[in-house]
Amino acid sequence: MTAIILFFVIHWYGSLFFQTFFLHRYAAHKAFTMSKGWEKVFYVLTFIFQGSNYLSAYGYGVMHRMHHAFADTEKDPHSPKYSTSLFDMMWKTKTVYSDICHGRLLVENKFTEGVPNWQKFDNFASSFFCRIAWGTLYTLFYIQFAPSWHWFLLLPVHYLMSPIHGAIINWFAHKVGYVTFPVKDTSKNFLPVDFLMMGESYHNNHHTHGSRANFGFRWHEIDPTYLIIKVLDWVNIIQLPKKKPETIQINKNLKNVA
Repeated sequence: MTAIILFFVIHWYGSLFFQTFFLHRYAAHKAFTMSKGWEKVFYVLTFIFQGSNYLSAYGYGVMHRMHHAFADTEKDPHSPKYSTSLFDMMWKTKTVYSDICHGRLLVENKFTEGVPNWQKFDNFASSFFCRIAWGTLYTLFYIQFAPSWHWFLLLPVHYLMSPIHGAIINWFAHKVGYVTFPVKDTSKNFLPVDFLMMGESYHNNHHTHGSRANFGFRWHEIDPTYLIIKVLDWVNIIQLPKKKPETIQINKNLKNVA
């Protein structure tokens, strides 16, 4: 039982970290920079930790830029306002993502400019063979260590870990939560203390300041991913931009609303 719990926790947070750090904050928003060598390292690490549900930095980055540009409109790749259910939204997201990755959807240059694109690696990591291989490894691990059949109910989460992470935010963080900044869309801060989503649940903050590496603003909004980003910046693996004067002013203003 301990092995199963440990494996699930590692897969949940490992997959989530590389989704928010590499795909979201780096590929989509360029909240920090890194060398091409380190970029390839993080491609591989994303593949290892996401496994059967590996997401392309290019497909994710382009789709997410479209989400910000068209938030809660008919052109939004994943808006609860234009979906009949959570699963309907997930299917629409999958369709748009797949169309971007396979060149079936023509998008404006502003959505693709500067987005990492290692197509050969994406083709390999997203292949049917790799997805089945990872899924088989997960299943064999459960056969070896699960103490009863009930634990096998967790396997579908492993198979679809990355889409589940995305769906939690794209659905619930547009329906439930609190608003710090008034915006034109329905984005909300889903969790007051973000221990499950590594900063991703501070969605209203992020929609207001998209390129900001730290998604937290109020004193209780601790962003675990940003703490790791600070360490990676300190050891010069990545490079954060210098703090802008307006960011300092935003933080001062928030002290009055916290």
